[in-house]
Amino acid sequence: MFTLPQKESKAPTTCPGPASTQDLDSNHGDGLERECSRKPDWKLPEFCGVGDPTATASSDSSHLSSRGSIIKWFWDSAEEGYRTYHMDEYDEDKNPSGIINMGTSENKLCFDLLSRRLSQSDMLRVEPSLLQYPDWRGHLFLREEVARFLSFYCKSPAPLKPENVVVLNGCASLFSALATVLCEVGEAFLIPAPYYGAITQHVYLYGGVRLVCVYLDSEVTGLDTRPFQLTVEKLEMALQRANFEGVKVKGLILINPQNPLGDIYSPGELRDYLEFAKRHKLHVMVDEVYMLSVFEKSAGYHSVLSLEGLPDPQRTHVMWATSKDFGMSGLRFGTLYTENRDVATAVASLCRYHGLSGLVQYQMAQLLGDRDWINQVYLPENHARLKAAHTYVAGELRALGIPFLGRGAGFFIWVDLRKYLPEATFKEEMLLWRRFLDNKVLLSCGKAFQCKEPGWFRLVFSDKAHRLCLGMQRVRQVLEGKSQVPDDPASCQSQESGNQHR
Repeated sequence: MFTLPQKESKAPTTCPGPASTQDLDSNHGDGLERECSRKPDWKLPEFCGVGDPTATASSDSSHLSSRGSIIKWFWDSAEEGYRTYHMDEYDEDKNPSGIINMGTSENKLCFDLLSRRLSQSDMLRVEPSLLQYPDWRGHLFLREEVARFLSFYCKSPAPLKPENVVVLNGCASLFSALATVLCEVGEAFLIPAPYYGAITQHVYLYGGVRLVCVYLDSEVTGLDTRPFQLTVEKLEMALQRANFEGVKVKGLILINPQNPLGDIYSPGELRDYLEFAKRHKLHVMVDEVYMLSVFEKSAGYHSVLSLEGLPDPQRTHVMWATSKDFGMSGLRFGTLYTENRDVATAVASLCRYHGLSGLVQYQMAQLLGDRDWINQVYLPENHARLKAAHTYVAGELRALGIPFLGRGAGFFIWVDLRKYLPEATFKEEMLLWRRFLDNKVLLSCGKAFQCKEPGWFRLVFSDKAHRLCLGMQRVRQVLEGKSQVPDDPASCQSQESGNQHR
């Protein structure tokens, strides 16, 4: 128990051989939501490489355009698990046999801290300018605060400039906007895989932009390597493959800390990736949405904005949001920092459709500017709670003899369940995912992240103790072949009772 201080689109159907528990656990730290619900016979449109995404998407509706049919197809094929969860959501009082969500990457540990801060009197201000059309880039007072915030927490060598900041409603909109303004329809971004699968929709549904996967695997080839390690050589190979297949690549997407692996790129690695992009005149979109959710001090996180002299500042675009680091996924606040004024202006123009209300902009400026609360109250407590939750789940996985990767960043552990698949296929992976859901626990399967090895799952731990306890009980039951929902979660609730003050 624990206490909380308060394409190539067609992935291979066989894996190259599992890394051992020792390889994953001793050398590498402690060890989709929605996309994970695809049915066993689901086929991804071939936009992670070559092909026409419309080829496999179909709709029986005579009322939709071809674009509408594709958009509906994404919803129909990729939302089942999330919809099932919302129809049968766990509640300790009203629905104790409901689904425990360990698939959606949300921080549910700090509502008490956030609700107190957001309820204070300085958070509410109403004046005419906040109720009128703003500058589409965001109110100047907010962009100034964002520039100061990023300068401090990204450890920028020079103060960042408000004129390089654009604010809008979340990183999903940012991916969509950047894809639209940087690429022509049918062009592509490189992305290391496994990756957060929703990016597929973010860049395609409006922009018509495809993804070329840079496939990573779990094999450890030497003392200086780690599972799923990204290298420049792998980037070069993926780019050459795309060029050979006639796909024009316009950029590279990096997620740091990485989702779902939790990897943190070193300054040297970041510079190598940026130099690769510069050689090939590629834009680099760097998603740093988990940058303040690094709870292990030894992890040594560095923002790309901390580098002295970016190799190609006009093609480097950094995004961040409050959805993860501040547990506000429902508030919808995101920001872009780019020195390319043309890109900033084009994205700002799309903020007509993705902007924030003036009242929310005011609240965000107040929150981001409260450095004392962030540094002395929120971040220390958030990190302590994340670490405690991670420690508990990691201990449960070790007790089950399950290899995993847990890097000390983010809200998730990348879990190796390959030994539970009768055959190393994505069909078997999906059947295992279904058994978890039938046993009332929602996980995210590797196929949702375009992992090329069947049997990997992402397990989210950033939740309260009693839900984690019950969720892990249900995971254990499935893996031990005892798929039944416990009738009495009292033992898990009692574990939480001692921590209510936290």
